[in-house]
Amino acid sequence: MAVIDPNRTWEMLENRLAVTTNERHRVVLGIVLEHMKAEAEPNLDRLMATLSPTPDYHFWNGGKDVGPEGYDGVRTYYVNFLETRTNVLEFTLDRLVVDDHCVVTEGYLKQIYPGSYAARSGIPVDDESADYLVVHRQLILWPVDENGLVQGEDSYSSGPVTVTKLSFDELPQEYIDLVHPSSDRAMRS
Repeated sequence: MAVIDPNRTWEMLENRLAVTTNERHRVVLGIVLEHMKAEAEPNLDRLMATLSPTPDYHFWNGGKDVGPEGYDGVRTYYVNFLETRTNVLEFTLDRLVVDDHCVVTEGYLKQIYPGSYAARSGIPVDDESADYLVVHRQLILWPVDENGLVQGEDSYSSGPVTVTKLSFDELPQEYIDLVHPSSDRAMRS
């Protein structure tokens, strides 16, 4: 059974959207939901279409902001992110707050990292040819502009909470297709 279900990432947003009657809150929730789904697809053009013309990201790790700024900076960030092949993820939310200008999400971000990328990122792994489930506690503020577009992400992360080597049978098909396309299981699908 796969250890990640990307659909859980937006489950809480879809549930909230279904009962929200405030039209502005529906717009704010809707654009963040669209952003999450475009990132999971992954569809770079669809993803970038959710952003304001001047997005500004703040990723706070160890007291330092390492987020990209501006449209070109954010686009380059997403191109590089997709190349890492860590975009098969599940953000299991346990808190969701929405107002006229922002969505706040908090929970556990689970990503599968190819071992070689995990090692390059400073995550301790014992086998660079293996795949690892890396779990972070994360809070993200998603500011939304007056035109209903995401202005950026302000992300606060605990760093890895757990790092677990995975067996091939635990990998979701999306990840296998992306990282191990020549495997027997990928060929049978």
